[in-house]
Amino acid sequence: MRTETAAKEFQIFAKPGGAVCNLDCHYCYYLEKQGLYPRAKSFRMNDAVLEDYIVQHIQATTGPVIRFSWHGGEPTSLGVDYFRNIVSLQRGHQPSGKQIINGIVTNDTLLDDEWCRFLVAEGFAVGLSLDGPAELHDLYRVTKSQKPTHARVMDGLRLLRDYGIPYDVLCVVHDLNVRYPMQVYEFFKEIGATYVGFLPLVQRSKGLPRGVTQHTVPAGAYGSFLCTIFDEWIRHDIGRIMIQIFDEAARPLRALEHSLCVFRETCGDVPVLEHNGDLYSCDHFVDRGHLLGNICQTPLEELLSRPEQIRFGRNKRDYLPRYCRECDVLSMCNGGCPKDRFIESPDREARLNYLCSGLKQFFAHSRPFFAKLVPLWQAGATNEQLMAAVQGADAMVPHVGRNDPCPCGSGRKYKRCCLGKLRR
Repeated sequence: MRTETAAKEFQIFAKPGGAVCNLDCHYCYYLEKQGLYPRAKSFRMNDAVLEDYIVQHIQATTGPVIRFSWHGGEPTSLGVDYFRNIVSLQRGHQPSGKQIINGIVTNDTLLDDEWCRFLVAEGFAVGLSLDGPAELHDLYRVTKSQKPTHARVMDGLRLLRDYGIPYDVLCVVHDLNVRYPMQVYEFFKEIGATYVGFLPLVQRSKGLPRGVTQHTVPAGAYGSFLCTIFDEWIRHDIGRIMIQIFDEAARPLRALEHSLCVFRETCGDVPVLEHNGDLYSCDHFVDRGHLLGNICQTPLEELLSRPEQIRFGRNKRDYLPRYCRECDVLSMCNGGCPKDRFIESPDREARLNYLCSGLKQFFAHSRPFFAKLVPLWQAGATNEQLMAAVQGADAMVPHVGRNDPCPCGSGRKYKRCCLGKLRR
């Protein structure tokens, strides 16, 4: 039996049910992946492949903690007994002195008491897809018969809370909910969310005027969405709610490496495992051109270290346009996700991120605040002291005239942008 380990840390999005899902979300990019397997009679990962994957994942992990991430489609469609089998297999192969942690990302519509008893007993981390209040969530997240899902999601959420199961909210930011940042944020506060990840929706479509689908979030609107929520969060919710992109924005100033792959200098550390054992470079590059191989024929640690995967990860850094390399917020962004790098820079160089203007607006807006707070963090200031330091924060941004361009990069005058926000 092989005992080699991967050369670096990795995270695998394992999809034991493939792209199968009980919903028909209008913006879903993964449902179509069933087309990669036209002869498949079932998308349920069989026991042999499942055990082989678990064994190889354990062997490839170098550290004391072995993390499994179960995705879809909708993984709970497989049923709770399927996941009981996963845990049983993990325990049968768990090395002495190592801890195994499981995470599952779900649309939350199939959870019941049995599921929750299992999740709490086995210590699963739960990622919950939720796009805001009902009037925004139900615009796109619907059943196969096009019925709204928000009420079912909230029923599942109440079960998670009743059983004391921590959950992270994963909110897709699209063309419609991006217009209502405070409604979205206030809703998440009302339901007691303590961790929120905002996932900007970008879907290419060369046949449309903008080159993206109608569901795609406008870049500038996304930047304004983040800035609006940030202004509320930094004054009232530091330490109470963890916003993933806010944490990422602060990391370079705290001399920390980015934890989110889209903002790291290189990528390629989060491949995808399909139901039959096929391993792909990334969740957004599940196509024949990015198929690394199959774990049933080639060991996982070898696939993770293949030259084409290393090259895939390094290309993110090596093909940055000059506009990015010369950007003063490069360390906060690193060009963003490669899947979104398809527009031209102002000097007409290719591979600029579609979200560039919005990301640059947010990072430029948040950086002066974080630059002020980092020394306080390092000195051990409490969350209350941090928020108090922000209030009355005119001194925390560059001194500009009321009619000068706002330093956040929005393109609006200072008096019509951040000056008013700072004086609220």
